[in-house]
Amino acid sequence: MGRYLPLALSTLVHTTLISPSTAFGRWSPTTVPSRHIMSLMDSLKPADGSEGNKNKKPRTALDEKSKNGEFTRKDAAWRGTISRKEGAKFPPEDNRYHLYVAHACPWAHRTMLVRALKGLEQTISITVVHPVWQPTKPQDDEHTGWVFGDPSGESFSNNIGLGGPFPAAFPGNEPDPFQGAKSIRELYEFAGDTDGKYSVPLLWDKKTNTIVSNESSEIIRMLNSEFNEFAKDPELDLYPEDDLNQREAIDAVNQWVYATINNGVYRCGFATSQEAYNKAIEELTDSFDRIHEILKKQNFIAGNQLTEADIRLFVTLIRFDEVYAVYFKTNTRSVAGAPSMMEYIRTIYRMKGVAETVNMDQIKAHYYASHPNLNRWSVIPRGPDFIKLLEAADN
Repeated sequence: MGRYLPLALSTLVHTTLISPSTAFGRWSPTTVPSRHIMSLMDSLKPADGSEGNKNKKPRTALDEKSKNGEFTRKDAAWRGTISRKEGAKFPPEDNRYHLYVAHACPWAHRTMLVRALKGLEQTISITVVHPVWQPTKPQDDEHTGWVFGDPSGESFSNNIGLGGPFPAAFPGNEPDPFQGAKSIRELYEFAGDTDGKYSVPLLWDKKTNTIVSNESSEIIRMLNSEFNEFAKDPELDLYPEDDLNQREAIDAVNQWVYATINNGVYRCGFATSQEAYNKAIEELTDSFDRIHEILKKQNFIAGNQLTEADIRLFVTLIRFDEVYAVYFKTNTRSVAGAPSMMEYIRTIYRMKGVAETVNMDQIKAHYYASHPNLNRWSVIPRGPDFIKLLEAADN
């Protein structure tokens, strides 16, 4: 039925409800069960997970809070799938798909890691956006978000005119190569998005000019399994299809690591009440110690081989000491002070292609300069030079 709801809610509660299909018949408002109305509404929602023509106000993660001050991340809206199954809407093809990412974003970093480890650099093209959020549609609203680099542009301050100056493009930041968009928001709007959260990673189909997915956990599984005929390392399987026990172990780790570590750092940093922060930091600290103990006994977080659980954990730990311990107030622990975790991060960092996906300058520029309500003057702390520690020879 297309992207938009052909019936408004007012139609559903009108004196007479007439379905496009005669199978629904004709009911009076006093006899229409609410479950039938909800079922009909669900059937008319667009398959991409957006809410039809009910455009939501543009938002960022900073807006996702509960009444008691807890950060409550909302699910991604675009959940298409690249699949080898016959008749799939998005089949795996060489050079058909493009990733829009930010070095700064841990969720986008997941996809960059799997792309590198699988050897898909020549199959999946990529564009890295500018790390510092800027106004995306200043003539319409106050939303700030990911914008494309402009190598010939002028330097700028943060989005309230303070701090910086920041270059119009950091090394590797490039303009949008396909639509000429100035921001990631423009790509979402071009694709008909109505969810209003313009996040990365964004997996784009160059053939149909639309979004496939913006859910990182699902994108990394597509990259892991669906492009092996093009991959330089097709034997690497980060979510083993033929080992259900390993998959169960990965899923179990993902569940608690996501809640208390990956998302846990944001729950600490974006908390707006002491109660919410206390709960988040206690859970994060307990999980941090749990990881430290696990890695004393085995090489990787879900066993003795690299899996997607390690990809998901690595992107948080690599940012922990330089950003989260300071900016998000997760200073009960440090990776540098946990020998087993330091060795774990160093092992993954030294794998082929991984170091090239880590850009600490852009990571720090994003966090410290994109949220003036948390860091008004966008002063970027010097930090412990975690990458230097990581690259140092073992003592």
